[in-house]
Amino acid sequence: MDREIYQKYKRAGKIAANARELGIKHIEESVSYLEIVEMVERKIRESGGDLAFPVNISVNEVAAHFTPAHNDAEYKFRKGDVVKLDVGAHIDGYIADTAATVEVGSDRYADLIDASREGLYGVIDMIKPDVKLKDIGEVSSSIIQSKGFKPIENLSGHSLERYKLHAGLSIPNVPEETSKVLKEGQEIAIEPFASTGAGRVVS
Repeated sequence: MDREIYQKYKRAGKIAANARELGIKHIEESVSYLEIVEMVERKIRESGGDLAFPVNISVNEVAAHFTPAHNDAEYKFRKGDVVKLDVGAHIDGYIADTAATVEVGSDRYADLIDASREGLYGVIDMIKPDVKLKDIGEVSSSIIQSKGFKPIENLSGHSLERYKLHAGLSIPNVPEETSKVLKEGQEIAIEPFASTGAGRVVS
């Protein structure tokens, strides 16, 4: 990868991670979703980045891809909520996509959150050129299942390209019959999901 492009990805990653951690720090009981969204998006812009997508705040059984409307202060965090904060920043179109999960005022679902995190780290440890996508799904799902939870099979990670958040390659969370492999220089987002439910999202 061109060094200048690499540095843009790296800078976008730092900006997104710092904004994510700021948001996580302020997710508390009675705080509105919108307050966190505005705080995180402002942090990205003040740090010299641009938004890759609207900040997502998905709570409890809502697994992903929810964001409040710009004037919607109705949604507020409650004690025991499991909150997924998904943040994206870009520099000149080179995107960093990062997320974290936190529980509000409780640790009832600490094991669930840890299972997703360990699934993520397990996959990160194996990433290199020529790794099979089906093996990524196998590692992620086996770690999550070993903790007593189910991986969500119809949500996945994805490849990224300049100005393309979802660039065509799906990074599975369960073993899939595919011969595709990772190629040197590809950018990917790894997104394991652990669930106490059926292991599928429905709309």
